[in-house]
Amino acid sequence: MSNYLSVSTLTKYIKYKFDRDPHLQSVLIKGELSNFKRHSSGHLYFNVKDDQSVINAMMFKGNASKLDFDPKEGDQVLIEARVSVFEKRGNYQIYVNKMHQDGVGNLYQRLEQLKKKLNKEGLFDNSAKKPLPTYPTKIAVLTANTGAAIRDIHSTLNNRYPLAEQIHISTLVQGQQAKDDIIKNLKYADQLGVDIIIVGRGGGSIEDLWNFNEEEVARTIYACKTPIISAVGHETDFTISDFVADARAATPTQAAVMATPDQFDITQRIKQMQLNLSRAVQQNLKSYRKHLEHTTSYYKLQTPTLLYDQQIQRRDELEKQLIYNVKLRISQTHHHFNIISQKLNVKLLLNELSNNKAEQVRLHDALINLLRLKLTNSKHKLQHQVELLNNLSPTNTMLRGYAIAKKEDNVVTSTHDINNGDRLFLEMKDGTVETKVEEVRCKDE
Repeated sequence: MSNYLSVSTLTKYIKYKFDRDPHLQSVLIKGELSNFKRHSSGHLYFNVKDDQSVINAMMFKGNASKLDFDPKEGDQVLIEARVSVFEKRGNYQIYVNKMHQDGVGNLYQRLEQLKKKLNKEGLFDNSAKKPLPTYPTKIAVLTANTGAAIRDIHSTLNNRYPLAEQIHISTLVQGQQAKDDIIKNLKYADQLGVDIIIVGRGGGSIEDLWNFNEEEVARTIYACKTPIISAVGHETDFTISDFVADARAATPTQAAVMATPDQFDITQRIKQMQLNLSRAVQQNLKSYRKHLEHTTSYYKLQTPTLLYDQQIQRRDELEKQLIYNVKLRISQTHHHFNIISQKLNVKLLLNELSNNKAEQVRLHDALINLLRLKLTNSKHKLQHQVELLNNLSPTNTMLRGYAIAKKEDNVVTSTHDINNGDRLFLEMKDGTVETKVEEVRCKDE
């Protein structure tokens, strides 16, 4: 008797074999729904059959909530399921994870074929995609008048970059006429001179999104000169429009984010630029101030006589050299004259020589007088310039009893620059006096 198995033991063993077989963990089945029932718990119970066989099936509530259609008796379906054994009845059945209408499977096949065709033609190449402008001025939005998509796009654009003008072009995004309406509005938006076109809609089944998988729509997007952002469906949804467009957004909200800069970030960059500019100006002012202080502290400016004392000495040397040259010239001329006079008849030239000698004396005296006059005028002019320079010298001014008033290292030139209680520094010829202002009297008060 110990060699005999109980029914439950055999059933458990068969179930164990089913559950351990990797080929039965995920099977793809095509068939017709029959005996379909929706339990109050949310689980689905039904049979999947073809012309020759029937399989019991069930679908848990969690997976049933993800269905993209409302299943009913007689539907042709495509199923992804796990094969196991229901121990209570001892029969095998399938536990359905995913289920689609059989027509949808045809759509997926068409979608893959079109993707391969357009990709081969180069419509998906990154080299053909246009860059999005950083600061758009006009944005065209192609979507339905109602729904979350248009609200999300407009609110995001207004919050991020209200400077951009929004042009909403009401567009059918679902139904038989949607394809032609999308194509027409894309061509219209491309002629408006906008910077970016956002085209899209909210999520849905593959049938709902199919207009954005149409070949004519894809070729229209590719032909547009304006950069296009495709924002069709949710993050997990992909359409042909997403691959052809210049950029793909997972959601309409993300499309608005991709199309515009954040005004907060722009404000922060402007503030940073202002700060950098202010620092640069301050550094330049500091550099120029140091240069000015260095220049004003130059020793020749502190002692103005150093600017002209060398010139006075040079003038005296030139004067001495000039007188010497004149005397030398006269001596040479006189010597030359004596030589000539010895060679000539003295009697014939005596009178002429006498006259020439007198003329020579006269010219000599005139030249000496002219040189002295010129030297005197130059000396007077130089003395006049020296006196003017001395009068302008701060040191000479302070020698006459004046002082230079400074406030915070700045020279004070007007009573309007002084307030009661200010501390002033008076620079005098022999030192500095620190004082405090008790009262300021202005001439115009």
